Amino acid sequence: MRLNALSEQVPRAADRRLSRIWHWLAIAWLLATVAVAVYQWRFWHQDRIDSNVLALLPLDAGERAVSDATQRIAESGARQIVVLLGAATPEGAKAAEAAYSAALTRLRADDPASAPLALSEPGANWFAQAQAFYAPYRDRLLTAAQRQTLATSNTDQLAQQALAALYAPLGAPHLTQWRADPLSLWLGWWQQRAAESGLRMNADGLLHSKGRYWAVLPLETLGSAFHLDGGTRIQNALDAAAQAARAAVPGVREVRAGVPLHAEAAAARASLEINVIGWGSLAAVLLLAWLAFGSLWPRLLVIASLLVGCMVALSVTAWVFGKVHLLTLVFGASLIGVAEDYGTYWFAARQGNRTDTHWSLLRRLWPGLCLALATSALAYLAMYWVPFPGLRQIALFSATGLTAAFITVLCWFPWLSRGASSDTAFARGVGATLRFFPRVSANWKWYAVGALTLMVIASGLWRLRIDDSLRSLQASPRELIAQQIEASQILDLPSPAQFFLIQGDDAEQVLQREEALTSRLRALQAQGEITGWRALSDWLPSQRRQADDAALTAKVERAVLAQIGSAVGQPLQRPAFAASPLLLSKFLAAPVSRPVRNLWIGQVGKEVASVVMIAGPSATTLGVLQTQADSLPGVRWVDRTADFSHLLGYYRKIITNLLVAGVIVVFIVLVVRYRRDAWRVLLPTVLAGLLALAVLGWLGEPLQLFNVLALLLLLGVGVDYGIFLIEQNDAPHAWLAVCLGAASTSLSFGLLSLSATPALHTFGLTLLLGIGTVWLLSPLLCRSAVETNQFSIMEKSCPKKPKTHRC
Repeated sequence: MRLNALSEQVPRAADRRLSRIWHWLAIAWLLATVAVAVYQWRFWHQDRIDSNVLALLPLDAGERAVSDATQRIAESGARQIVVLLGAATPEGAKAAEAAYSAALTRLRADDPASAPLALSEPGANWFAQAQAFYAPYRDRLLTAAQRQTLATSNTDQLAQQALAALYAPLGAPHLTQWRADPLSLWLGWWQQRAAESGLRMNADGLLHSKGRYWAVLPLETLGSAFHLDGGTRIQNALDAAAQAARAAVPGVREVRAGVPLHAEAAAARASLEINVIGWGSLAAVLLLAWLAFGSLWPRLLVIASLLVGCMVALSVTAWVFGKVHLLTLVFGASLIGVAEDYGTYWFAARQGNRTDTHWSLLRRLWPGLCLALATSALAYLAMYWVPFPGLRQIALFSATGLTAAFITVLCWFPWLSRGASSDTAFARGVGATLRFFPRVSANWKWYAVGALTLMVIASGLWRLRIDDSLRSLQASPRELIAQQIEASQILDLPSPAQFFLIQGDDAEQVLQREEALTSRLRALQAQGEITGWRALSDWLPSQRRQADDAALTAKVERAVLAQIGSAVGQPLQRPAFAASPLLLSKFLAAPVSRPVRNLWIGQVGKEVASVVMIAGPSATTLGVLQTQADSLPGVRWVDRTADFSHLLGYYRKIITNLLVAGVIVVFIVLVVRYRRDAWRVLLPTVLAGLLALAVLGWLGEPLQLFNVLALLLLLGVGVDYGIFLIEQNDAPHAWLAVCLGAASTSLSFGLLSLSATPALHTFGLTLLLGIGTVWLLSPLLCRSAVETNQFSIMEKSCPKKPKTHRC
C-alpha cells in the first residue's frame, strides 16, 4: 500500500512542477499574443498588402523595366470600360448612344452607389486644345507616306495638288489656313493619328464594322470594382442602360469590354463561393465537433489557435519582407490549416484518457505533437531557401504559423480545456470503425492489391498531362471574354500582354529606337501580319526627326508657294513656326498626350524606357515580332502571357523538387524516432499523393502548380495522421482525431474543388483526393501494437508504472 501511495505521489509532484512552469509559459505567450494583436491593428491600418503578381518574382535590372511597363499598362486600364452600341443605320447608333448615356446619367443622379460609372471622353474641347498645342510644330509632324511623297515628288506635281485644293468648288478640308498648310499635310497627319488611337474626329463619331454602325462610349469606374459583398453594381447599371438603348432602338447590339467587368465578375463569384463553400464547410465542421465532443468549445479553441497562428505568421512575414503579398495570405492561411490537427489531437486524446491529468496527458502527447510540427515545418522551410520572394513568403508564413498554433495548443489548452471532454456516442462509433480496417501483411492477397495499386498509379500518371499555360487559369465568364475579343476587333485595340520594350540612355535615344522599330512594323502591317500599333514617337517624333521634317517641309512648301505665287501673280509667304523642337516634358504635361501617356515608362535604373503596343497579332505572328527586335539595340519583344506560363512551369518544377526533398527529410526524421516502422507513417501519404495524381490523369485534369502546392499541404497533413495512430497504438481516440482532421480539411479545402476559379478548383480537387486516400490508407499500414518505450526522452524521465499504463 505504501509503495502504491508513493508511486501516485511522484507523478503528482511532477504534475505540480510542470503546472508551475506551464503557468508562466502561458502568461508569457499571452503577453506575446497581445503584442502581436497590437501590431496587427497597426498593420491593417497601413498599406502593407501587395497584390502585384510581379512582386512574387525575382527581378533583375531588365525584368524591372518589364515589370514597370506591365504595371503601367495595367493601371491605365484598371478603371476603363468601353461600350459599343451597333445599329443598322448611323441614326440608330446615335439614338442608342443618347438613350444609353441618359440612362446612366439618370441612374447616377438617383443613386450614385448603384451606378459607379461616368463618361470618360477626353472632353468636347480636347481636339481644339490638341490642335492649338501642335500648331507651332506643324511643320515637324509628317507621316511616313508624306515624308516619302515630299522627298520624291517634283515641285510641279505638288503645286498642282495645292492649287486643286485651293480652287476646289467646296475647298479641300483644312485644319488651318491654306497658306500655313498648302499640301494638307497636317490634316493627313491627324487622320493617321485618329485611325491609330481610335479618336473620334469625324462629324458623327461612328465606326463601321461587321455591317453595323458603332457608337463608342468610353466609361470610367468611380470606385474599385472589387466588392466581396457579392454586388454587381457595374453590371446592373450597364444592363439598365442597355435596356433603355434597346427600347429606343430595337435590335441594337451592345458589346462591353474592360478590366472592371472581369474584376467585378470575379469578386461576385468569390463572394458566392465564400458564402456557399466557406460558411457551409464551417457549419459542417462545427457540427462534427459538437457530435464528437458534445460541445463547441473544443472547436472554438482550435479556431482560436489558428487565428493566433495567422496573426503571428502575418506579423513575422511583414517584419521580414516589409509587405505581405495577397497570394501569401491565401495559400499561407490554407497551409497552416494543418495546425488544426494539433488541437483536435489534444481533445480526442483527452476524451480517450479521461482519468489522466492534463499534465500527464501533455507529457504523453508531447513527442507526437513535436514530431508532427517538425515534419510539417521542415517541408515548408525547404522553400525558404529558393531565391523566389513568393515561395519564401509562403514558406515563412506557413512555418511560423504552424509553430505559433502549436505553442498555443501546448501553453493554453491545458488551462482552457478544464474537465474531460464528453464521451459521445458519435465519438465511440467513429473510434469503433477502426477495427473494420485490416492490417497489411506479407501474403499473396496484399501483394496482389499492391500490384494493382501500382498499375493504377502508373496508368494514371501516363495519362497525366502538364499544362502551365496562363490561359488555362482564365476564370472570367465566357460571355465577357467573347465580348472583350469582339470589342478589340472592332476598335483594333492593342494587346496589353504583348509589346515591345524600348530602352535607352535618354528620351531622344528611346524615341529614335522607336522610329526604327515602327518602320519595320509598317512593313508587317502592309503584309497583313498586324493591324497596327501604338507608339509614343508617332505623337512626339525624336528631335532629329523633327529637325529633318522641318527642313523638308520648309524647302518643299516654300518652293510650292513660290511657284503658285508666280502663277497667280502675287507673292505667297509661308508663316513662321516654332524654332525649337517639341520636348518630351512639355508633351507629357499637355492634355494631348492622354492617348499615349501610359506608353512612357520613364526612368528605370540608369536608363529610360517606353513601350510600343501591337494590335491584331496572331499566334503565328508572335515569332515574327520577336525577330523584329533581335537586330535593334535597346529593343526587346515582351510576351507576358508566355512569360507567366513559363514562370508557372518553373515554379511547379521547383516546388516538385522541394516536395521530393521534403519527403526524404521527413522520412529521416521519422526513422530517428520510429526506426523500422517509419515507412508505416510516411507511405500512406506518398501513395495518396501518387493516387491523387493518377486520378487526375484518368479525369483528364492537367498537372499545374496548384496541384503541387496541394501535395505539399497533403504531406504535412497526411504524416500527422500516421504519427497520431502510431503514437497511440491505434487507439480509438487517435482514430477519432484522424477522422475529424480529415473531415475538417476536406470540408475546409477539399470543397474548393467545387470552385469555378480554375486555380482553386485544381488545388481543392487534388487535396480532396489526397486527404480521402491517406485517411483510408493510414490504418491499413499501422500495426496493432508498436513498441514505443524508447521513443521519448520525456518518457524515460517518467517513473515506472504498472504494465497496464504506459507513461
